[in-house]
Formats: sequence, structure tokens, C-alpha cells
Amino acid sequence: MLKNRILLRSSIIRLTRYEPQSLPRAQPSQIWASNLVSHEMYLSSSEIGILDRNSEYLGVSTLQLMENAGRSIADEVEARFGRGASVSVYGGTGRNGGDGMVAARHLAARRFKVFFLLVGDDRLIRDASVLSNWSVLKAMQSTVKIESCHDSSVISKSSSDVLIDAMLGTGTHGKLRQPLLRAVQAVNSSTGFKIAVDVPTGIDSDTGKLLGEAVKANLTVTLHAMKKGYNKNKQYWGEVKVADIGIPPEASIYAGPGDVAAVSKERPADSHKGQYGRLLVIGGSEIYSGAPALVALAAYRTGVDLVYVASPEKAANSVSSFSPSIITIKLPGSNLGTRHLRILDEHIYRASSIAIGPGLGLAKDTVSAVRRIINFAIKRKKSILIDADALKAIGVVKRKLFDESIVMTPHAGEFEAVSGNSPSRDLNVRMNEVKDFASLSGAIIVLKGHTDIISDGTRTKINDTGNPGMTVGGTGDVLSGIIAGLIAQGFEPYESAVAGSFVNGAAGDLAAERFGHHLMPTDLLEHIPTVLADPMSHKIIHDRRLRQA
Repeated sequence: MLKNRILLRSSIIRLTRYEPQSLPRAQPSQIWASNLVSHEMYLSSSEIGILDRNSEYLGVSTLQLMENAGRSIADEVEARFGRGASVSVYGGTGRNGGDGMVAARHLAARRFKVFFLLVGDDRLIRDASVLSNWSVLKAMQSTVKIESCHDSSVISKSSSDVLIDAMLGTGTHGKLRQPLLRAVQAVNSSTGFKIAVDVPTGIDSDTGKLLGEAVKANLTVTLHAMKKGYNKNKQYWGEVKVADIGIPPEASIYAGPGDVAAVSKERPADSHKGQYGRLLVIGGSEIYSGAPALVALAAYRTGVDLVYVASPEKAANSVSSFSPSIITIKLPGSNLGTRHLRILDEHIYRASSIAIGPGLGLAKDTVSAVRRIINFAIKRKKSILIDADALKAIGVVKRKLFDESIVMTPHAGEFEAVSGNSPSRDLNVRMNEVKDFASLSGAIIVLKGHTDIISDGTRTKINDTGNPGMTVGGTGDVLSGIIAGLIAQGFEPYESAVAGSFVNGAAGDLAAERFGHHLMPTDLLEHIPTVLADPMSHKIIHDRRLRQA
């Protein structure tokens, strides 16, 4: 449960300024084995999509995964039925249908009598891997009887020994429509043994809800891992077997393009100002003004609609000079203090999320103000990103004070300030330290370094985008802006933290293509939209590093 107050005692506050420690980049042999995805885990359609894209980034194409999936289905058929048995495959126009096309090809090669019914118009096939397998299958009409059907009236039950349901997979949520509905009815009315690919058509793989009608399978061969919806309507799944399709374990360990794609959404034409978030940045002091400006500019580049920066008056004037897009809230005096709480009240209430800490300084009244602002925002159920001086202001956290709406983004020294322990230089140990502290505090922790570690106490990922040129001051503020901007747009804090870490490092890598290691933090800003729009654009850099390793 979210605590109403944070009990922060001055006796445990450490006000020493810390310098970031140099921590080694992760090596493939060092990966924390307990973070691997187990077949016993239950994954959502979003998580499966992340794994698919991350696999492609690592060099395992969708075509390869589809090949492995389809062959697994064929292996299961062959193990249960002798060669010469008849098999009808009902395939859709998406990737689930592509799995069915591969299965049909392998079964034909093993001398099964194969009939493939494409349920839908082949002009609706958009995925390149599905198109490739459809082209191959159409060239096999001597051994596979093929029919394409988008008219439900001609779909009838089958007399085949085996029926394979490869119509719809994960990610389906709406009620079934024709011709899919008729195909489901035809499969169910047939007497043959029914095998569903990944999930029975008509079942929402995330919730298990029935989408009108569903295939009642004797066997479901689910791909890579169990699906979250399995525990509801189990009678439709039949026996369930998990097929390993060759997704690399690293696809679930490393942040990648799939994590970035998970924090993107289409904007309708009638979108209006404020619909995509209002971020309040509380930072700056008489000494520092650039840090909160970088947070604001990075957040804007993620697509957030409005960014407000609340800073002491002199710093606010400086922040305004960075860009007319930044809306400043000028706080009287030279440092944030408790006297400003009344001014900030309304802005905290209106904000979608808050980022606090960059450039604040550690004046005594500022430390008190930071604690009270965090308490105040928590009471109003606001997501908060805590960074830089705000981390030092809250002091050592010894028990669960937060929940998953709070993100802390410390470097190694700041991690010591809030956890009481200096992070190990050993990657495996360090990952456990971050996970343990996330569990203890309740917050999501992003430990910045050569290799970023992101954990919510249960899930943990690492990110190795970025380069030595990003040791320049301010790149951490850009990271805070990216994460806070994504949270402000309504994405979950953990997903935003993972994606933000990848985007920040990848933007730095793209900037380094032009400037080498002579970077300024502002160089990252123009590349943030590029990585968000096409996270796979970093693959060429990723692959080059592997060749040079």
C-alpha cells in the first residue's frame, strides 16, 4: 500500500555530494541466470510482442521464429498420428496463420495429406514473413490442397483426422466476425483431433475471456511460454504444451526495440492539447539551471504535450531562454523552499507526472521542501520520478515507503545515498542489489552506469546502449526527461523506465556517429524521436559492436 507519509529523519540523511562511479559494461557470460523467462511464467500479448522484436534486434528474425513454431506443430502432429493421416489447417492472415503455413509445409514433406484453408483475403496479408510463407505454400499445390476463403458461406466442417487452428493468436480482443466466426464453428463441428496454435481462436490470451465463440481444442501448443489468459475457460485449451521456438534468453534480459514499441500509440486526428500528458519538473537553484531545462526538452521530444518547470526565479529565467516551449513557474528566492508549497499545490494537482531533483541543490529548506512535496504528491496518487539532489534529500530508505508509481534514477553514488550501500562492481551482484532495494523501497529503481539496471523488485532488465561520450554532464537529466515524459503520457512507470533507458543510450549512440565522444547532452535531443519512431535503427550500431567485440 502507498504510504501517506514518508518518515525521513535528519539523522539518516547524507548530504555529501557523490561522483558517479565507473561500472563495467555487461558481458554476455555475466548475465543473471535467474532473470530468464521460464516456460512456467504467464506472459501477456504485450510481453510476447516485446520478445519478438527484441529477438529480431538480436538477430533472430520473425521468419526464423515462425519456422520454429510451425515445425513444432508438425512435430506434435507426427508424434501423435502416423504418416498418411489427413490434416486440415485453418489459417488466418496474420502471424498465427504464418505458423500454420509452415506447419502445413512440414507435414506435406512428411507425407501427410494436407489441406490449407486461408480464412480471409490474401490481399490482407501485411506481414513480410507471412507473405513469404504464403508464397512458398502456393508453390506447393501438388502436395497441399489450398483454398482461400473470405466468404463464410463456403466454409464447412472437415473430415480430416487432425484440424489445426492457426487463425488468431495473442493480442486479439474484439468479438469474432465473419468469416472467422464461421471457421470456428466449422472446426468445432468436425470430429477430428483439434490442435490450437499458441491460443485457441476466440480466446483473449490476456484475460481468457471468450470472444463470442472459440475453438474447443484437444491440444494447445503454446509458443515460448504460457499465456496469462490460460486460467480462465480452460476447457477450450485442452491439453497444453509449451513449444520452445528459439527466442534468445537475452530478449527478456536486455532492454530493446520491443520495449520501446510497447510505449508507443497512435494519435487520432481529433487529439487535443493536454491529452498526451502534463509533466511538472521541479528543479534548479541559484547555481544550476541547465538540468531542469534538459529534463523538459527531453520530455517534449517523447511527445508529451505540456511541460512546466518550477524553479527559483533566477533559474526559471534561464530555463525560459532554452526554449519558448518550456512553461516556467517562477518561485521567489534563490532556492526551492517550504514557502513554495502553496504555489506548487495547484500545479502538482494538474500534472500527469512529476520529475523532482535536477539542479535543486541541498540547502536545508530545500531538503525539507523535497520531502514535503513527495509526500504531498503521493497523497494525490501522482507518479513521481526522483533524481539527483532529491535522492540525496530523502536519505537512506530502510523500509517500503513507495509503490510502483515512483521511479528513482540514481547513479552509483546516489544509489549509496538512498540505499546505504555502495553498488558492487560485479554485474550479477549489482543486479541483485538493485532488485533487493527496489523490493525493499517499493519503488522502481534505474541504476545508471555503463550498464543500466532497471528493477521493480520482481522484474529486472539491463540496458547496454550508450557510449563513453555520455559521461558528459546532463545525459542523466535527458534520461529523466524521457522516462518522466513517457509516464506523463500514461505508460506504466516500469515499462517507461526500461524503454527510456534504451532510448537515451541509443540517442547518445546516434549522436556519437556524428560527434564521436565529443558530445553535449543537447546532442541527444534530436535523436530521441528517431529512436522512438524506429528503435530498430540502433541495430546497425549494435551489430557493429558485436563484430568488433
